[in-house]
Amino acid sequence: MEANRILVVEDDKDIREGIEIYLRNQGYVVFQAGDGVEGLQVIMQEEIHLAIVDIMMPRMDGITMMMKVRDKGYDFPVIMLSAKSEEVDKIMGLNMGADDYVTKPFTTMELLARVNSHLRRYSRYLDAVTKAAEPENDTCHCLGGIEVNEETVEVFVDGNPVKLTPIEFKILLLLIKNPGRVFSADEIYERIWNEKAINTDTIMVHIRKIREKIEIDPKNPKYLKVVWGVGYKMEKQ
Repeated sequence: MEANRILVVEDDKDIREGIEIYLRNQGYVVFQAGDGVEGLQVIMQEEIHLAIVDIMMPRMDGITMMMKVRDKGYDFPVIMLSAKSEEVDKIMGLNMGADDYVTKPFTTMELLARVNSHLRRYSRYLDAVTKAAEPENDTCHCLGGIEVNEETVEVFVDGNPVKLTPIEFKILLLLIKNPGRVFSADEIYERIWNEKAINTDTIMVHIRKIREKIEIDPKNPKYLKVVWGVGYKMEKQ
């Protein structure tokens, strides 16, 4: 697994380097910046998963830097470092997009606990965003306990594999891709054989065989239903 990358923005060199040493010992990749200007430059050049930012710094303070980070669309966690006298700034930082704060002086164990907690949440957030962005698998069709995989030409009922003939598979695939829609025997024939229907008795035979394979009680089907005088459909579950 790739190590998380943490940016430490602090004008006090001793504090900055002390935090870096401790985080590196925990397996993190650490970048340093002496003020908000340098911090923004690092963020623009490197992939950062979390930033530890001091509030009071020269050139650009931590709150201004954090606001610019959010304005640019970065959503990684930001932990603010503050002195006890900076209570108002601390509240302002949280209101403007900071995720947490640690008051100086702090213990390394306290800081690490905050870092680990926010990185876990951020990792879950990234996983959720990635999953949401992935295209849905449109080759696998499920209805109740039936799963039809168009790509592998496999059928499972309640997790158990079912063997269908090529024609039976095509008919079941057509119906399961359109749950609730009624197909006439003529339409099924023309879609499966790609020719005008002449004698559709074969459709009734195939439907009966499919039922015997996918239904617990073929005489009282749960999935593949007959709409008398109209045709066949897969019942929505």
